Amino acid sequence: MEDEHIRIDDLSVQLGSVFKFPKPSAFYGVFDGHGGPEAAAYIRKNAMRIFFEDANFPQSSEVDSMFLEEVENSLRKAFHLADLALAEDCNVNTSSGTTAITAFVFGRLLMVANAGDCRAVLCRNGEAIDMSQDHKPIYPSERRRVEELGGYIDNGFLNGVLSVSRALGDWDMKLPRGSPSPLVAEPEFQQLFLTEEDEFLIIGCDGIWDVMSSQQAVSLVRRGLRRHDDPDQCARDLVKDALRRNTFDNLTVIIVCFASSDYREPSPPTPRQRKQMCFSLYTDAFCSLRNILEGSANR
Repeated sequence: MEDEHIRIDDLSVQLGSVFKFPKPSAFYGVFDGHGGPEAAAYIRKNAMRIFFEDANFPQSSEVDSMFLEEVENSLRKAFHLADLALAEDCNVNTSSGTTAITAFVFGRLLMVANAGDCRAVLCRNGEAIDMSQDHKPIYPSERRRVEELGGYIDNGFLNGVLSVSRALGDWDMKLPRGSPSPLVAEPEFQQLFLTEEDEFLIIGCDGIWDVMSSQQAVSLVRRGLRRHDDPDQCARDLVKDALRRNTFDNLTVIIVCFASSDYREPSPPTPRQRKQMCFSLYTDAFCSLRNILEGSANR
């Protein structure tokens, strides 16, 4: 396992009064390492500093267009700062790298930034909505970008080595700083405003998505939440199901619930409740019949 993850359900508790955000505010991330665990471990250890202090994360009590633009610019800066930090830290091997996906919640705003092949999937009323695009070298848009910058795809691998086309670190594969490189740390963004139909978010590394679709994962988690309303258990069940499907990669999953247990399946009625229900039905039927008869008699 070369993965790391971060889960902060309340940023105001973690950061204190130094930062001011719309409420609720939360931060989640999955970092899928390769070429050794150093890069992913470094990002996890320094995530709060990199994303909020070094990147001058914007502060606001409201989500407006200016805040959205500033958040995106700050996150883009944070990804590049993290990439450069891995080049400068002597404890991180130049062949070590990590994909990175982050999800931020500010009020009803959900913003996902992704570089690599981890994936975030939103469940909206039972339907899976992808909140990120996998950055695989074989995908047409990524292949085009890679080849335009002098790279090549060999058997699905970038320059015959790496199975992703975006990542932090991997400085033995990147061109000197300032030069365009086929392997980049540039994140892509997706955002939306959460509604009452949005139930939960799955954030997982590619070990999950190699063996199941976004909809399959959403359906599995939704069934679990309806049974026991325990997202931790659902995360474990998702990992177990991926293992059952013979995945060959690391497995890290975060499940963030937006809805309460209101959508859990109701418990079956007890014998006493069934008796009361039948009595109520008999009463309603009797009243309806009496109204019909009285109406006929008055004609």
